[in-house]
Amino acid sequence: MPEIEIIIVTYNSAAEIGACLEAALRTGAEIVVVDNASTDGTIAEVKKRNVRLIANSENRGFAAAVNQGAAVCSAPYLLLLNPDAVIRGSLEPLRAACDLPQSAGAGGKLIGPDGRPQAGFMVRALPTPAALILESLLLNRIWPQNPVNRRYRCLGRDYSVQAEAEQPAGAFLMVRRAVWQELGGLDERFFPVWFEDVDFCRRVRDRGFRLFYVPEAVATHTGGHSIPQLAVEMRRFYWYCSLLRYSAKHFRPASFRAVCLAVVTGSVFRSIAETVSRCSLRPLAAYARVVRLAGRSLLSGSLG
Repeated sequence: MPEIEIIIVTYNSAAEIGACLEAALRTGAEIVVVDNASTDGTIAEVKKRNVRLIANSENRGFAAAVNQGAAVCSAPYLLLLNPDAVIRGSLEPLRAACDLPQSAGAGGKLIGPDGRPQAGFMVRALPTPAALILESLLLNRIWPQNPVNRRYRCLGRDYSVQAEAEQPAGAFLMVRRAVWQELGGLDERFFPVWFEDVDFCRRVRDRGFRLFYVPEAVATHTGGHSIPQLAVEMRRFYWYCSLLRYSAKHFRPASFRAVCLAVVTGSVFRSIAETVSRCSLRPLAAYARVVRLAGRSLLSGSLG
């Protein structure tokens, strides 16, 4: 039985999946690809490599697809890997970190196309209400070096040192299968994408487990290859929906309402700015849906 099984979820990933699979195969791990109804040549690329494939007839979302893959795995270690991530070297440093006391898993170093570590993405702190409020109000973009954002995105971290991490990126994350089963995998209500890995890391820590960042395990990562395939308006709506779901699930009612208010306020400003910059009324319709959802949640104190 293999010690490590790699789970890769694809969605119109034909341009990326070949290099990802070639590198993954060199690690010696078993591989499971779960395809969410791609309409390009993704499935053909996967079949060329003779790895296990689960081909969905519809897009079930990232969390559900990962859970599908995990359900057919039996190895003690599961590696979640994005199709636009190319492993450089051995997975042994991640596996070793998974065996540290109270460890649930570990994430590696993600290198961008420019050869630099993807600071602010590959390791983050778990989001606080303040972090998501500033994010919703765009203040983290206007003032990225503010203390809340620096802590949230771990901007002062030494990325050459292995250390405990609250939220290693799900793009390159190894988890002990026993912990995965104890937590029930990813929450499929985060659909189609965003915050499902954040929620998982939060539940890991709530159960008393630890997660680690391991710089010796490296992958080149393009990032966000499937997101542009969604219409801009749908991206906005899905992102805010997942943000609100995470907030409703993990924050106290007063904090959740504060996040809802920030989403409403930020969405109004963003809708105006994007309508003017794009000379289109489509952003208004998209943000109107966000405002309605956040407004109902603000009044009810739960996700509407």
